[in-house]
Amino acid sequence: MADIVRSAKRKGISLLALTDHDTTDGWEEFRVTCGRYSVRPLSGVELSAKYHCTVHILGYRFTDFAKLNEALRWIRSRRAARNEELLSRLHGLGLSVTMEDVTKHARAVVARPHFAKALVALGHARDYQEAFTKYLARGAPAYVPRDGLSPAECVKVIKSAGGLPVIAHPSLTELDGGELAELIKSLKTHGLWGLECLSSHCAPEKTLEYLAMAAEFSLFPTAGSDFHGSVRPAVSLGMQVTDDFLPWARLNTNF
Repeated sequence: MADIVRSAKRKGISLLALTDHDTTDGWEEFRVTCGRYSVRPLSGVELSAKYHCTVHILGYRFTDFAKLNEALRWIRSRRAARNEELLSRLHGLGLSVTMEDVTKHARAVVARPHFAKALVALGHARDYQEAFTKYLARGAPAYVPRDGLSPAECVKVIKSAGGLPVIAHPSLTELDGGELAELIKSLKTHGLWGLECLSSHCAPEKTLEYLAMAAEFSLFPTAGSDFHGSVRPAVSLGMQVTDDFLPWARLNTNF
């Protein structure tokens, strides 16, 4: 945690959000560490929605941790069941791997990236990308469909905890413009607040498309690097934006 915050300080990052998948367990350590290095912290979480394609919903600035954590415990229980099924499918493919092999690569919530790291460490794949392509990606033999909250339910959970729900890295949904617009239109009725228009996944022409879409649906545009450390070594921490890109005062980050 301290390494990330120190890196943010060196880079001159003015606002840093911790958006772990399905957990807020690291928040207190993160908040204290940010205070130590005079980096402005923002509470966050990332929820993987149950949908026919990849849809992740970010939650920022939530204040009711108890209400959010109640929902997160249920989400994690479904993730745990999915992980057991994934492990069973890997065994069915003749691969020797245990949950202990996987959990040693995780800090908190266990997910497919940790399975990928384990498969590489055990010699079942040459690298992280091959582990996903060969075994873990959608359509691969060990892939297990996600069971959890729908995108609308994710938005409602974040709103109920006082947070601001944002569609994360929309390019990863692989939805065309019309399909994405329909999803946004639907989620807007449930309280969707923002659309991540700048991210490490987003080509410049897509950024322009998403900025126009955010304006069309009266959503706030946000930015995020989706930094994952060694899992994605090509992705650097932080996104550079103009001062007026999103007036951060709207996020009310007074922690």
